[in-house]
Amino acid sequence: MAEQIEYSVNLESPIAVYVQVENQIQFAVASNRLKPGDTLPSVREISFILGVNPNTITKAYRDLELLEVVNTRRGVGVAITEKAPAICKEKTVEMVQRHLEEAVAECIATGLGIKEIDEIVTNAVKSGVRPYVPEPMA
Repeated sequence: MAEQIEYSVNLESPIAVYVQVENQIQFAVASNRLKPGDTLPSVREISFILGVNPNTITKAYRDLELLEVVNTRRGVGVAITEKAPAICKEKTVEMVQRHLEEAVAECIATGLGIKEIDEIVTNAVKSGVRPYVPEPMA
């Protein structure tokens, strides 16, 4: 049985909504919150939860199927494949490494030192922030 995943999208993000959905599913698989055989919410259900067009979710699910992360079976739904954990771990680690390299390069360009960068990273880890959660309105 799949652990309840809290899906969210940030409509202000430069990252396309379907990519945010794909990434969240891959993060959940990579972190073992979704396991092979677990089924995802229906397109209609997740589009309602997120308040997005069902076609957006269909695209995300189709892309994940092309990556062999999910398998769509008529009458069963969209299920996580046996290959998914290895695929998702590799893809998410590569993505996170790219993001971190870019962020560190920006820190260095700003003139920050190793201790300051380490403090920023430590505070970010401790904050418990989740990806694609919109910041509260001020």
